[in-house]
Amino acid sequence: MPDLTSLALPHIAKLHAYTPGLQPTESGWVKLNTNECPYPPSPRLAEALRHEIGADGAALRLYPNPKSAPLRSVIARLHGHGLAEENVCVGNGSDDILNLLIRAFCTQDAAAGYTLPSYSLYPVLVEIQDGRTATIEFDRSMRLPIERIQASTARAFFLTSPNAPTGVAFSNAELERVLAAFKGLLVVDEAYAPFANENALPLLARHSNLVVVRTLSKAYALAGIRVGYALAHPEIIGLLDRVRDSYNVNRLSQAAAIAALGDQPYYDGVIAKVKATRDRGVVEFAGRRGWFTYPSQSNFIFTEPKNARGECGPAVSKSAYDFLYAHKVLVRHFPSHALTAPFLRISVGTDAEMGVLSETLDAWLKSPNA
Repeated sequence: MPDLTSLALPHIAKLHAYTPGLQPTESGWVKLNTNECPYPPSPRLAEALRHEIGADGAALRLYPNPKSAPLRSVIARLHGHGLAEENVCVGNGSDDILNLLIRAFCTQDAAAGYTLPSYSLYPVLVEIQDGRTATIEFDRSMRLPIERIQASTARAFFLTSPNAPTGVAFSNAELERVLAAFKGLLVVDEAYAPFANENALPLLARHSNLVVVRTLSKAYALAGIRVGYALAHPEIIGLLDRVRDSYNVNRLSQAAAIAALGDQPYYDGVIAKVKATRDRGVVEFAGRRGWFTYPSQSNFIFTEPKNARGECGPAVSKSAYDFLYAHKVLVRHFPSHALTAPFLRISVGTDAEMGVLSETLDAWLKSPNA
């Protein structure tokens, strides 16, 4: 039998796939590891899906709208700022949009830039494309390295704001300074923007090289539906449509997204609850526990655990992670980068779930191995 791996393209044979957060299949877990919404989506979704399926499901034999055109119109109207359907591209989650951007703009000769730490999917997408990366390191202050991004030779630079995994957001004033001098495409990945104080949408009208990427997986509680989108100049959207799969978003996802985006009052309430729980969590970690915790504008908290002796570091955070895991509380640990290794990233759950987390951390502090 031939070595099948050897038949693959060399860069694919060496590829390390993206590692998502654990998704347990059994019950009993407190799941605070993948930044999902702790509350259900709008009650309008069930009726929208029933309507789309119909009494006999016959509609499912037909292809979906290939451009998600009705959804594009809804997104444009929702965000305003002079946006129209031609400013929107819809994808199978925002990961699909990021993949399209890499496919359209990045090769060995046209690098993809991003900061470290940030979303760990970026380098995987570049490796799939057999492209080249140009990375810029944050320091512990998490201040945006504006001058270094301005000077980057990347064809497209990907910036998560609020940042993942720290939750630190970057102001529009900072982004505008970057856009004033950066010669490439600036992709502001705003997966967590609904939880932030401001967003980059007002900058689109003034900067044709800006792309804003959004998802319905976080604030809209639709991680299982897989809908994301890009907002950009029509020329950029046209390029993404050239490389987009013909029917990249299915009928039910389009219908669910339209229903969700049409119920903003419901989601305003969800977002307010998540932010209130988040802010109490930051006070809990930074105040009562005295753990260094970044100010979060996302739906998660990035905190540096201390053990009972007041020690912190990668071994301490791994000890806390392992204890939580053993007690069926899932959070996220990123040991591969020096800045992130001493920390835990904790998705904001319900108040009850955050209470279980706090009680379990108290038990860890009293344990022999803490």
